Amino acid sequence: MIEIQTLATGSKGNCYYVTDGVTPILIECGISFKQIQRKLNFETTDIAACLVTHEHQDHCKGLNALLNAGIKCYMSTGTKDAIGIDHHRIKTVENKKQFTVGTWTILPFDVQHDVSEPFGFLLANKDGDKLLFATDTYYIKYKFQGLTHLMVECNYCQSVLDANVESGRIHKSMRSRVMKSHFSLENVLEFLKANDLSKLQEIWLLHLSDSNSDEFLIRQEVARVTGKLIHIP
Repeated sequence: MIEIQTLATGSKGNCYYVTDGVTPILIECGISFKQIQRKLNFETTDIAACLVTHEHQDHCKGLNALLNAGIKCYMSTGTKDAIGIDHHRIKTVENKKQFTVGTWTILPFDVQHDVSEPFGFLLANKDGDKLLFATDTYYIKYKFQGLTHLMVECNYCQSVLDANVESGRIHKSMRSRVMKSHFSLENVLEFLKANDLSKLQEIWLLHLSDSNSDEFLIRQEVARVTGKLIHIP
């Protein structure tokens, strides 16, 4: 059984704690290690690894402290080079080549973001659970079978973004940047429709924009399409 805890989400920092009851890991470390420790009641000695999707600070701010605390951190070579930290606990992994961390088998896959080599991750455990994690991408080109847990960005609603541009609240250039680097509600819905959700237990919708999203609309639309349990941290 997979348990998920959101320690931080959004542009100020992202960090998620995931365990199958045997091997706890972090996904992203965009807050300080001291914050991570506090949020986990200082029970961090058994954390087996951290998966880092890309080099933006809201996803890797706490990397140095994690490494120094003895936690291995997995990322693409492009992300490692962009971060610019050389440490023996940084483990580079390749697109669509599985690796293992404890009881997890993890498959990195390429996503679409304005950075060097961003990854999403598919995590499977020995009980047959499958968790998909994808953030900071405007599109996912792959389809997945047998997902039981889904953690996916739902950053903005196109109608809200367009209204903000129309009113002058945000500049037109920002609209283009958001659309080419983040997952919209509309694209999330298309992704959900394209995938096998027959075993899906819950959906975590992450990284909602403070100004370009409508939480009520997002929850309503995803529930309409999936009928699944939805968390919006």
